[in-house]
Amino acid sequence: MNGADPLLRLSGVTKHFGGIIALANVSCSVPRGRIVGVIGPNGAGKTTVFNIITGAYSATAGTVMLDGQPIQDLKPHQIARRGIARTFQNIRLFASMTVWDHLLVAQPHRGSALRLALPASWADPDALQQAEKVLVFFGLEAHRDRLAKSLPYGIQRKVEIARAVTAGPKLLLLDEPVAGMNEQESDDLRDLLFRLNRDGLSVLLIEHDMPFVMQVCDYLYVFDFGAVIAEGHPDLVRRNPVVLDAYLGQEG
Repeated sequence: MNGADPLLRLSGVTKHFGGIIALANVSCSVPRGRIVGVIGPNGAGKTTVFNIITGAYSATAGTVMLDGQPIQDLKPHQIARRGIARTFQNIRLFASMTVWDHLLVAQPHRGSALRLALPASWADPDALQQAEKVLVFFGLEAHRDRLAKSLPYGIQRKVEIARAVTAGPKLLLLDEPVAGMNEQESDDLRDLLFRLNRDGLSVLLIEHDMPFVMQVCDYLYVFDFGAVIAEGHPDLVRRNPVVLDAYLGQEG
Protein backbone atom coordinates (compact mmCIF):
# COMPACT_ATOMS: atom_id res chain seq x y z
CA MET A 1 0.00 0.00 0.00
CA ASN A 2 1.31 3.41 -0.88
CA GLY A 3 1.90 5.87 1.92
CA ALA A 4 4.70 8.23 2.80
CA ASP A 5 4.73 7.39 6.49
CA PRO A 6 3.08 4.03 7.27
CA LEU A 7 2.90 2.80 10.84
CA LEU A 8 4.29 -0.58 9.81
CA ARG A 9 6.39 -1.41 6.77
CA LEU A 10 7.88 -4.75 5.73
CA SER A 11 10.50 -4.60 3.00
CA GLY A 12 11.88 -7.67 1.26
CA VAL A 13 11.11 -9.97 4.19
CA THR A 14 12.24 -13.53 3.56
CA LYS A 15 12.07 -16.52 5.89
CA HIS A 16 13.74 -19.90 5.39
CA PHE A 17 13.17 -22.97 7.53
CA GLY A 18 16.09 -25.09 6.42
CA GLY A 19 15.49 -25.68 2.73
CA ILE A 20 11.88 -24.52 2.88
CA ILE A 21 11.10 -20.97 1.80
CA ALA A 22 8.19 -19.84 3.96
CA LEU A 23 8.32 -16.20 2.82
CA ALA A 24 9.92 -14.83 -0.32
CA ASN A 25 10.70 -11.12 -0.56
CA VAL A 26 7.49 -9.91 1.08
CA SER A 27 6.84 -6.17 1.13
CA CYS A 28 3.69 -4.67 2.61
CA SER A 29 2.60 -1.88 4.93
CA VAL A 30 -0.11 -0.72 7.32
CA PRO A 31 -0.94 3.00 7.22
CA ARG A 32 -1.88 4.72 10.44
CA GLY A 33 -5.52 4.39 11.36
CA ARG A 34 -6.38 1.75 8.76
CA ILE A 35 -7.59 -1.86 8.82
CA VAL A 36 -5.51 -4.05 6.51
CA GLY A 37 -6.25 -7.69 5.74
CA VAL A 38 -4.02 -10.60 4.79
CA ILE A 39 -5.74 -13.45 2.96
CA GLY A 40 -4.63 -16.58 1.18
CA PRO A 41 -4.84 -20.37 1.37
CA ASN A 42 -3.56 -22.34 4.33
CA GLY A 43 0.22 -22.57 4.31
CA ALA A 44 0.63 -19.36 2.29
CA GLY A 45 2.83 -17.70 4.94
CA LYS A 46 0.29 -15.45 6.64
CA THR A 47 0.95 -16.44 10.26
CA THR A 48 4.68 -16.54 9.54
CA VAL A 49 4.44 -12.82 8.72
CA PHE A 50 2.75 -12.19 12.08
CA ASN A 51 5.43 -14.20 13.86
CA ILE A 52 8.18 -12.14 12.24
CA ILE A 53 6.45 -8.83 13.00
CA THR A 54 6.10 -9.79 16.67
CA GLY A 55 9.58 -11.26 17.05
CA ALA A 56 8.55 -14.90 17.50
CA TYR A 57 10.59 -15.66 14.36
CA SER A 58 13.62 -13.85 13.04
CA ALA A 59 13.65 -12.92 9.37
CA THR A 60 16.25 -14.53 7.13
CA ALA A 61 16.40 -11.26 5.20
CA GLY A 62 14.56 -7.97 4.97
CA THR A 63 13.46 -5.25 7.37
CA VAL A 64 10.44 -4.58 9.57
CA MET A 65 9.89 -0.94 10.49
CA LEU A 66 7.49 0.39 13.12
CA ASP A 67 7.10 4.14 13.29
CA GLY A 68 10.15 4.45 11.07
CA GLN A 69 12.38 2.38 13.37
CA PRO A 70 13.66 -1.16 12.66
CA ILE A 71 12.26 -3.82 14.97
CA GLN A 72 13.27 -7.05 13.23
CA ASP A 73 16.15 -7.68 15.66
CA LEU A 74 14.18 -6.98 18.83
CA LYS A 75 12.80 -9.57 21.24
CA PRO A 76 9.02 -10.10 21.47
CA HIS A 77 8.63 -8.19 24.74
CA GLN A 78 10.57 -5.26 23.31
CA ILE A 79 8.35 -5.18 20.23
CA ALA A 80 5.26 -5.33 22.44
CA ARG A 81 6.52 -2.32 24.36
CA ARG A 82 7.01 -0.45 21.08
CA GLY A 83 3.27 -0.77 20.49
CA ILE A 84 2.32 -4.07 18.81
CA ALA A 85 -0.15 -6.52 20.36
CA ARG A 86 -1.55 -9.70 18.85
CA THR A 87 -4.03 -12.52 19.22
CA PHE A 88 -3.62 -16.07 18.00
CA GLN A 89 -5.50 -18.41 15.72
CA ASN A 90 -6.12 -20.69 18.70
CA ILE A 91 -7.35 -18.76 21.73
CA ARG A 92 -4.71 -18.51 24.46
CA LEU A 93 -6.18 -17.68 27.84
CA PHE A 94 -4.97 -18.51 31.35
CA ALA A 95 -7.02 -21.32 32.87
CA SER A 96 -7.01 -19.96 36.43
CA MET A 97 -7.59 -16.28 35.66
CA THR A 98 -10.81 -14.30 35.59
CA VAL A 99 -11.69 -11.90 32.80
CA TRP A 100 -10.59 -9.02 35.04
CA ASP A 101 -7.26 -10.70 35.78
CA HIS A 102 -6.60 -11.04 32.06
CA LEU A 103 -7.06 -7.31 31.59
CA LEU A 104 -4.78 -6.46 34.50
CA VAL A 105 -1.98 -8.79 33.49
CA ALA A 106 -1.89 -7.20 30.03
CA GLN A 107 -0.94 -3.81 31.44
CA PRO A 108 2.52 -2.51 30.51
CA HIS A 109 5.05 -3.52 33.16
CA ARG A 110 5.86 -0.75 35.57
CA GLY A 111 9.20 -1.74 37.01
CA SER A 112 8.42 -5.38 37.71
CA ALA A 113 8.96 -8.59 35.79
CA LEU A 114 6.79 -10.44 38.28
CA ARG A 115 3.35 -9.17 37.25
CA LEU A 116 2.05 -12.71 36.79
CA ALA A 117 3.07 -13.63 40.35
CA LEU A 118 1.50 -10.59 41.99
CA PRO A 119 -2.09 -10.31 43.20
CA ALA A 120 -4.53 -8.34 41.09
CA SER A 121 -4.92 -5.82 43.91
CA TRP A 122 -1.32 -4.73 43.30
CA ALA A 123 -2.31 -2.97 40.08
CA ASP A 124 -1.81 0.79 40.19
CA PRO A 125 -4.70 3.23 39.65
CA ASP A 126 -3.83 3.88 36.00
CA ALA A 127 -3.85 0.14 35.29
CA LEU A 128 -7.20 -0.29 37.04
CA GLN A 129 -8.69 2.62 35.11
CA GLN A 130 -7.47 1.28 31.77
CA ALA A 131 -8.75 -2.23 32.54
CA GLU A 132 -12.15 -0.86 33.56
CA LYS A 133 -12.36 1.21 30.39
CA VAL A 134 -11.64 -1.80 28.18
CA LEU A 135 -14.00 -4.05 30.17
CA VAL A 136 -16.86 -1.65 29.48
CA PHE A 137 -15.85 -1.00 25.86
CA PHE A 138 -15.99 -4.73 25.09
CA GLY A 139 -19.23 -5.25 27.04
CA LEU A 140 -17.63 -7.74 29.42
CA GLU A 141 -18.86 -6.29 32.72
CA ALA A 142 -21.18 -9.23 33.44
CA HIS A 143 -18.25 -11.65 33.06
CA ARG A 144 -15.75 -9.64 35.10
CA ASP A 145 -15.22 -12.21 37.88
CA ARG A 146 -15.76 -15.37 35.87
CA LEU A 147 -12.92 -17.63 34.78
CA ALA A 148 -12.24 -16.64 31.19
CA LYS A 149 -11.79 -20.25 30.06
CA SER A 150 -15.28 -21.13 31.34
CA LEU A 151 -17.01 -18.69 29.00
CA PRO A 152 -18.57 -19.47 25.60
CA TYR A 153 -16.18 -19.49 22.67
CA GLY A 154 -17.22 -16.14 21.21
CA ILE A 155 -16.79 -14.38 24.55
CA GLN A 156 -13.39 -16.02 25.07
CA ARG A 157 -12.30 -14.57 21.75
CA LYS A 158 -13.56 -11.17 22.82
CA VAL A 159 -11.59 -11.48 26.10
CA GLU A 160 -8.42 -12.31 24.18
CA ILE A 161 -8.82 -9.25 21.96
CA ALA A 162 -9.69 -7.08 24.96
CA ARG A 163 -6.51 -8.26 26.71
CA ALA A 164 -4.45 -7.22 23.69
CA VAL A 165 -6.16 -3.83 23.53
CA THR A 166 -5.59 -3.23 27.25
CA ALA A 167 -1.85 -3.18 26.58
CA GLY A 168 -2.40 0.08 24.69
CA PRO A 169 -0.97 -0.89 21.29
CA LYS A 170 -0.57 1.30 18.23
CA LEU A 171 -1.07 -1.75 16.02
CA LEU A 172 -3.28 -4.76 16.73
CA LEU A 173 -2.58 -8.03 14.92
CA LEU A 174 -5.54 -10.42 14.76
CA ASP A 175 -5.06 -14.00 13.53
CA GLU A 176 -8.41 -15.34 12.27
CA PRO A 177 -10.48 -13.41 14.81
CA VAL A 178 -13.89 -14.68 13.67
CA ALA A 179 -12.94 -18.33 13.15
CA GLY A 180 -15.55 -20.47 14.89
CA MET A 181 -17.91 -17.56 15.55
CA ASN A 182 -21.56 -17.49 14.58
CA GLU A 183 -22.99 -14.68 12.46
CA GLN A 184 -24.06 -12.53 15.41
CA GLU A 185 -20.68 -12.87 17.12
CA SER A 186 -18.92 -11.93 13.87
CA ASP A 187 -21.15 -8.88 13.49
CA ASP A 188 -20.42 -7.82 17.08
CA LEU A 189 -16.68 -8.14 16.51
CA ARG A 190 -16.93 -6.19 13.25
CA ASP A 191 -18.60 -3.33 15.10
CA LEU A 192 -15.96 -3.45 17.86
CA LEU A 193 -13.17 -3.24 15.28
CA PHE A 194 -14.80 -0.24 13.65
CA ARG A 195 -15.06 1.49 17.02
CA LEU A 196 -11.44 0.71 17.89
CA ASN A 197 -10.35 1.95 14.50
CA ARG A 198 -12.28 5.19 14.92
CA ASP A 199 -10.41 5.67 18.19
CA GLY A 200 -7.14 5.53 16.22
CA LEU A 201 -6.06 1.89 16.51
CA SER A 202 -4.49 0.42 13.37
CA VAL A 203 -5.29 -3.22 12.64
CA LEU A 204 -3.66 -5.97 10.59
CA LEU A 205 -5.72 -9.13 10.40
CA ILE A 206 -5.61 -12.59 8.88
CA GLU A 207 -8.99 -14.04 8.05
CA HIS A 208 -10.64 -16.67 5.83
CA ASP A 209 -14.17 -15.33 6.28
CA MET A 210 -14.45 -13.34 3.05
CA PRO A 211 -17.70 -11.48 3.84
CA PHE A 212 -16.09 -10.26 7.07
CA VAL A 213 -12.88 -9.27 5.28
CA MET A 214 -14.74 -7.40 2.58
CA GLN A 215 -16.74 -5.48 5.18
CA VAL A 216 -13.96 -4.42 7.54
CA CYS A 217 -10.75 -4.04 5.54
CA ASP A 218 -9.57 -0.90 3.75
CA TYR A 219 -6.90 -2.80 1.84
CA LEU A 220 -5.89 -6.42 1.23
CA TYR A 221 -2.71 -8.38 0.61
CA VAL A 222 -3.13 -11.81 -0.94
CA PHE A 223 -0.49 -14.43 -0.14
CA ASP A 224 0.26 -17.67 -1.93
CA PHE A 225 3.33 -19.88 -1.53
CA GLY A 226 5.02 -17.32 0.72
CA ALA A 227 4.69 -14.38 -1.66
CA VAL A 228 2.31 -11.47 -2.18
CA ILE A 229 0.46 -12.26 -5.41
CA ALA A 230 -1.99 -9.35 -5.32
CA GLU A 231 -2.92 -6.30 -3.30
CA GLY A 232 -5.47 -3.52 -3.38
CA HIS A 233 -8.92 -2.44 -2.30
CA PRO A 234 -11.14 -5.45 -1.45
CA ASP A 235 -13.46 -4.84 -4.41
CA LEU A 236 -10.52 -4.94 -6.81
CA VAL A 237 -8.89 -7.95 -5.18
CA ARG A 238 -12.04 -10.05 -5.34
CA ARG A 239 -12.15 -9.56 -9.13
CA ASN A 240 -8.44 -10.18 -9.73
CA PRO A 241 -8.09 -13.27 -11.97
CA VAL A 242 -4.88 -14.34 -10.21
CA VAL A 243 -6.63 -14.24 -6.84
CA LEU A 244 -9.69 -16.05 -8.17
CA ASP A 245 -7.51 -18.83 -9.48
CA ALA A 246 -5.29 -19.14 -6.41
CA TYR A 247 -7.72 -18.65 -3.57
CA LEU A 248 -11.26 -17.36 -3.94
CA GLY A 249 -12.41 -19.81 -6.60
CA GLN A 250 -13.77 -19.06 -10.01
CA GLU A 251 -17.19 -18.34 -8.57
CA GLY A 252 -15.73 -15.16 -7.04
